[in-house]
Amino acid sequence: VQLQACGGGLVQAGGSLRLSCAASERTFSSYAMGWFRQAPGKERAFVAGISWGGASTYYADSVKGRFTIFRDNAQNTVYLQMNSLKSEDTAVYYCAVRRPRTTGWGINGMDYWGKGTQVTVSS
Repeated sequence: VQLQACGGGLVQAGGSLRLSCAASERTFSSYAMGWFRQAPGKERAFVAGISWGGASTYYADSVKGRFTIFRDNAQNTVYLQMNSLKSEDTAVYYCAVRRPRTTGWGINGMDYWGKGTQVTVSS
């Protein structure tokens, strides 16, 4: 599975961005998907996850109430809507496919990663 993330950019604090991640295979709809981010000098961290059908979503505490993950399986795409952005949201954002029969959202449980997209929030 190849993943292509896009939608990053420069935005002022309080603004919004929508990231998208398109998958190369129709089997995309069979996988749970996650968004992660990595800020300079920090480890890659979980941001949001969504079940294969989209019925269940999961968020890091730092983004709850501000970010929304959703997917369109017909388009093989997962999205991350980011509102009320803060300077601490600045990072490279990555989408990833969770390995089947894996629970939780640890980095080691993800099988495929897209190239990251830079999000910069100016204060």
